[in-house]
Amino acid sequence: MMKFTTLAITTAVAAVLLAAPASAQSTAPAAAPAAKSTTAPMAAPKAKTERSAVSVECSKQADAKGLHGKERHKFRSTCKKSGGKAT
Repeated sequence: MMKFTTLAITTAVAAVLLAAPASAQSTAPAAAPAAKSTTAPMAAPKAKTERSAVSVECSKQADAKGLHGKERHKFRSTCKKSGGKAT
């Protein structure tokens, strides 16, 4: 019985020691490939949180009308094309 207990404990300790390095591996993606050299520098894209005054005004108008879904999308599209003065 003593031999079986020792074997079980030794196996458990070995499993823990061998599993620790496997769980410590990084899941970060590989480094991005180097960008190709171009003659003209590329402009940085706008941040998603940055919105124009017209867009904000059209959203406020859509909120005031209680529009949602497709109706809201259509209203905001028309409003932005007219410069924030939708009817």
